Formats: sequence, structure tokens, C-alpha cells
Amino acid sequence: MFKPLSVFLAIRYVRSRHGHGFSRFISASSTIGIALGTLVLIVALSTMNGFERELAQRLLSIVPHAELMSVNKPIANWPANVKQVQASKQVVAAAPVISLTGMMQHKTSLKALEIRGVEPNLEILVSDINQYIIEGSWQALASKDVAQETQGIIIGAGIAKKLSVTLGDTVQLLLPSSSEVAAGNSSQQLFAAPIRRHMKIVGIFKFGGTIDDTLAYISLRQASEIKGYQAGEAQGIRLKVDNVFDAPNIARQIAYNFNHYVYIMDWTRSQGHLFNDIQLVRMVMFIVLVLVIAVASFNIVSTLIMAVNEKQGDIAILKTMGAPASVIMLTFIYQGLVNGVLGCLIGGGLGIYIATYLAEITIFFEQLFAMQLLSGDVYFIDHIPTELHMFDVYITLITALVMSLIATIYPAWRATKIEPAEVLGQL
Repeated sequence: MFKPLSVFLAIRYVRSRHGHGFSRFISASSTIGIALGTLVLIVALSTMNGFERELAQRLLSIVPHAELMSVNKPIANWPANVKQVQASKQVVAAAPVISLTGMMQHKTSLKALEIRGVEPNLEILVSDINQYIIEGSWQALASKDVAQETQGIIIGAGIAKKLSVTLGDTVQLLLPSSSEVAAGNSSQQLFAAPIRRHMKIVGIFKFGGTIDDTLAYISLRQASEIKGYQAGEAQGIRLKVDNVFDAPNIARQIAYNFNHYVYIMDWTRSQGHLFNDIQLVRMVMFIVLVLVIAVASFNIVSTLIMAVNEKQGDIAILKTMGAPASVIMLTFIYQGLVNGVLGCLIGGGLGIYIATYLAEITIFFEQLFAMQLLSGDVYFIDHIPTELHMFDVYITLITALVMSLIATIYPAWRATKIEPAEVLGQL
């Protein structure tokens, strides 16, 4: 008895739907449509959040956040420069690097690869590569036995598979000759014989994706000898920063204060397409699923128009008894919002549950149908990641409720335009 008249009438009209089969069907379809749209949107946004988290925590644990690479001459006294870079509050760690490209040969097989000359003890501060060693040891690169005929190299599992090599095998590296020789004028100098080095495989890592097929590590000492650098010289400095998504700005600020002419490189140049793809898919899915919710919400229009036509007599009687237009309009707005609220509650609840346990659900279906959705040999992860953000849930529910509210306005306004004399005269 303490309810507002419009709320009381809306509840009565909702309860009276059971006697009208078609009206009830349209009403249920709008509720189910809103629930499905809300559910799928929450799960989709959570999946995109999961991929973004995996990109930041997994892929970028191997890919350098930023690099300052020498333009002309190598960076002298790299220990002092590393300390200078690490003085920045935004830099977590720094390490020297020398980048090489070449071919690896084993018997009759050849494989192109990128080689990083690193200081093993410092590299693990800016990279988690040591956590992905499946054979051998990362610290084997730190061996200083210069008398050995072959020096150590750590390669990816894809390279090992391509060349059919295992731990302890000896391979040959074919590297371009030094830049001083290549810069000569004669044709003999322009096409100089490649540098050959025999290497012993001291470790194999398995990270996933194309990195396993292209990346190898040698010690900084070996790379310096190949490049002809002096002691304490390095080609560049790798940075690990506290905020990977702000790496371009951080690298730029550090380079401006660096006492060497360097190229500024960051992960967005090599892996930025993955992040852009995630953002693009997120935007497209949000727009598409919001349109799905909109279509389901506007089924409320059909439901309320039929309700207004059925309740013309009631509306006429209420108007003759002095009920204001606001009461009649709010009655049908509340009636229509019931569909939106029910759809949001059902879809939101199921969406939160599925998004929370999506990894377990996908594993169950993969085992049930003996299939794998993501292959670790192709992608950098082999599972569907998920990370639920309540902000995404709030935005989804608010969007669905606003669309439901908009859908109720026109039918409710039409109810206020009914003329009591015309309706009562036909009764």
C-alpha cells in the first residue's frame, strides 16, 4: 500500500502477462537477448584483458621493453652507462647487448636466426629467458674457458627441431663480415667471405611462437670478438621498465640524457601489432555486442506497444479518475525496465561466472572434443586467458539498462495520448 501508483500498476501488468502467449513470448525474447548480449560482452572483454595481460607479463618478459642501439661507433664503458641508465626511477634493470644476424648450419641444413650477445648475469635481470630453458643451463654462457675450440650458444626449440640438433652438438655460424670490410670500394670487399664460428649448443629454450624459430644467445665476450669490439664496448643497452605500455616515452627521455648517439627502439616496433590487434578486436566486439543488446532492448518497444493497446480501457479509466500523464508514462516505463533489469542480472551473473572460470571451461571442452584452441607452436600462449575487470561489467550493465530505458520512452509516451472519450465510448 506504500508503493507509488505507477510501480503498483507496473507490477500488476507484468504479472498479468501469463494470459497472453504472444506478448509473453516477445517479452521473454527481449530479456533473453539482453542477457545473452551482456554475457558475451563481459566474457569477450575479459578475454581481451587476459590477452593484454599475457602480452605484458609473458611475451614482453623475453622481448626487450626498450633498447638504445648505437648508430655509428659502439658504446664505450658499458658498465658505467648501465649504471647511469639504471639511475632513472622508471628503469627496473639494464643490460648490454650486441645484436647479430646470420645463418646456423648443421650438416646440410641451414637456418637464419637473430643472435644476441649478452652478459648472462645481467641479462636475467631484464629478461626471464632462463625460466624457459628446457635443456642445458643458462649459466653455461658465462664460461670463460677461451681455450676451448668451440664456444657456447643457446638456441630456441624451433631452431633445434629445424636443424635436428640436440644439447652438446656442434654447429657452425655463418656471419656477415665486419662493417669496415663491407664498406670498401672493390667488388672483392663488397662480397667478402662470411665469418665462420663453431659453436657448441649448451642450452635449448622453449618459449612458444616464432621466437623459438629465430632467436639464439651467445655471451657478450664472444659477440665482441666477432664484431671486433674492445673490452667494455657494447652495441646497445637493453632496458626493463616499470610500465611496459609507457616504454616509448621512457626510452625517449633516457636517450635524451644519454651521452651517445643511439637509435631509440622499443617493443611497440616489433610486437606492437599484437597489442594493436587486441585493442582493435576489443573495440569491434564491443560495438557488435552493444548492437546485439540494442536489438534485444528494442524488442521491449513491441512488448509495450501491445501492452498499451491491451490496457487502453485501464488507461482511460485512470485518466478520468484524474491520474496525471506522468503516472501513466512511468507505469509503462517501469514495466519495460523489468525486461532490462532481468536481462542484466541474468547475463551479468553468468558473464562474471564464465569469465572467472573461462580457462577451466575451455580446458574441459578441449579434453572433451580432443582439440586445442591455441597452439603453443604458433602463438606465444597455449590457452585462453581471462582477466575480469569490474569496470567492464559496470559499463556493460549500464549500457544495457540505458538502452532498455530508451526503448520504453516512446510506447509510454503513446499511452499518455490515449483519449478517454474515444476509448470509453467503444466499450
